[in-house]
Amino acid sequence: MTARLFLFDDDVARRWQPFTLTRPAGEILFGTESLRARAERVLRLKCEGHLAGNLLAGFEEPGAPPCLTPDMIGDAGDRLFLSSRLVPAVAVPPLGSPTVLVAGSEPVAAWVPAGTRTPRALFAGAWPRWPRAPLDGTVLGSVWELMAANPDRIRGDGDRFPDHPLPAHVHRLGSGRVALGPGARIDPGAVLDTTHGPVILANGARLRAPCRVTGPVYVGPGSTVLGGAITSSSIGPACKVRGEVESTIILGYANKAHDGFLGHSVVGRWVNLGAMTSNSDLKHTYGSVRVEVGGERVDTGLTKVGCFLGDHVRTGIGTLLDTGTVIGAGSAIFGGGMTPGHVPPFCWTGGGAPAEYDIERFVETATRVMARREVELTEGMRRLYRAAFSETSPHRSACRRP
Repeated sequence: MTARLFLFDDDVARRWQPFTLTRPAGEILFGTESLRARAERVLRLKCEGHLAGNLLAGFEEPGAPPCLTPDMIGDAGDRLFLSSRLVPAVAVPPLGSPTVLVAGSEPVAAWVPAGTRTPRALFAGAWPRWPRAPLDGTVLGSVWELMAANPDRIRGDGDRFPDHPLPAHVHRLGSGRVALGPGARIDPGAVLDTTHGPVILANGARLRAPCRVTGPVYVGPGSTVLGGAITSSSIGPACKVRGEVESTIILGYANKAHDGFLGHSVVGRWVNLGAMTSNSDLKHTYGSVRVEVGGERVDTGLTKVGCFLGDHVRTGIGTLLDTGTVIGAGSAIFGGGMTPGHVPPFCWTGGGAPAEYDIERFVETATRVMARREVELTEGMRRLYRAAFSETSPHRSACRRP
């Protein structure tokens, strides 16, 4: 089947804060690949773009399709509009007429054949009254559901990778797979425990000793585990990670080069965690964790929930993050001690009243940080960050102005 694939963020996906302020939901890592890359592979279609709202129109990231508006798509050819929250299990069968595809009881996609106009109401959450057909897959409701499901997703992904022999003096426990991409390296003395799942190293990934990696674990292209204990986690491309990391997703280009605990969390791109930054992922009462979403406290229904750090968040030495903490994109936390449970985007906070981060200073710093990894902050992303800053200004009404 040849069709044009587009991923769209519905109202639920757009509440996947703090991440969907600066990136479409489809560009969030899940298991060993982004939600978008997974959809492309399973459906055997190339995604032409994301439909994630006007705020993300300037989104640009290497390897990712752009964010589009409905008017930029047109009505040519067969089109498949797929919810970015769907984790499809099978390809879509050939369909000759307009159809809404349903996973369980939830609509997740619209098949729009050539000659049929795209229903614009679809992007406002109104599904057309077309015949319905089932589509096998899982619908994710929140970022904490994605976090909790991630270890099993890595296990499932492990079947797609070959098992490789280990270099001399690397210790292997269990009978699970170890997959080594081209250029992946493991230092002598490292311990890989595959008893409960595979350990998958992508191209150019490296494990430095001493470290213990307990599967299921995925380490992305060019990322380095500098030492410590990594368990049941996905680490995206070009990261540096040390310390204790458990049941966490790191989207990419993040720096956690020092000791400290990071557990049951999701960390955005270009995050820098200062030495001994640690989070709590369990309440003293062992009760379910509540998280602030859109100004409301939401019960996750989970006992283990750590923190959610948006893109370009930075923490200072000794920062402590409470259970269920949400820190908005572009914020800087410093001064040590316990951080507030919710920090709006583009804030400075530490030891006093939070202050608003001057957006031009943020852009200047982000440019400098990315250049250290030989990545350019494009003009499109500069516009996106400025728009996100303006859009979230009401959330910083209590902040001091520079």
